[in-house]
Order: sequence, then C-alpha cells, then structure tokens
Amino acid sequence: MSVKMLPPWRGLEGYIRLRIGEAVAEAELALKFLEQGLHRNATGKAFQAWKALLVAAVAKHKPLVERRFPGVVRDKTRRARSRADMIVALMPTGKLREIAGLLVEVYGWEILYLTSLALDLHDFQYNGLDADGAASRYADLRDVERDIRHLAEKTREWQTN
Repeated sequence: MSVKMLPPWRGLEGYIRLRIGEAVAEAELALKFLEQGLHRNATGKAFQAWKALLVAAVAKHKPLVERRFPGVVRDKTRRARSRADMIVALMPTGKLREIAGLLVEVYGWEILYLTSLALDLHDFQYNGLDADGAASRYADLRDVERDIRHLAEKTREWQTN
C-alpha cells in the first residue's frame, strides 16, 4: 500500500503525521538492514528517518523557518510558494544542519547533535569506511553500527516530541 505524500500547504497536520510515520518506518528498516549486515543501506535508512523527523519538527514550528527564510519562490509548476513552505516540503540535505540550529531554541542542543550524526551516517553511505578520515568520519564498522542504533533509537524516542 502506498501513501501519497501531499505537500505541507495542503494540510500541515496531516503532513506532520505522515512524516512522523515515515521516520518510524525508516528507523525500523535501518535496524533490519543492520541485522542483515547491509551497513550502507542501514545508514541511508537511519539518515532518512532522522530527516523525516526533522521535517515534522520544523513543520510544527514553521514560523522559525519563515523568519529565517522569508520571501517567495516558484515551485516546479511555476506557482508562487513561500520559501519556508518549499524548505519544509523539500528539506534539502544541505540545509539540515541550519534548520536543526533553528530548532535548538525549541528542542535543545541534542537536535543539532543528532542532525550532525545523521549527516555523518549520510557521508558513510556514499563513501564507506575511510581510515584517513578524508571522505568519511568512520574507520571502523563498529562505530557505524553503534551510530545507526543510536540514531534509530533517538528517532523512535523523539517521534512524540
């Protein structure tokens, strides 16, 4: 069964519920992939879980995004949308840390730490292990496994925030 993801401007509360559900499902998949030894897949799912949860959190506090990113942009259909709505809808990976920084005043510093951890796992997904630390922050799979478990656990814990 597939669930169609509607944009946040079509119903913010429903959008938030869908993203929280997505976060929990992705966290569970991350742990299943980890059990099967699929480290890169598991890191991708852990990252997606946290990203979905961060989107839900920022959607709940959209005025913070509106203050930081004012103005209007055009979506792919050429319709004018608020810049904040587009960030909530698309959540570019390059903006994750900045968005998490906005949420520190609401959720505390842990949200920034967990977002940085998610980005570290995202780097590993594409670059693998790197003993020199140039392409990835991970040199040992045990560290990757620990961080996947931690982020998945925190995603499940934070879903109620």
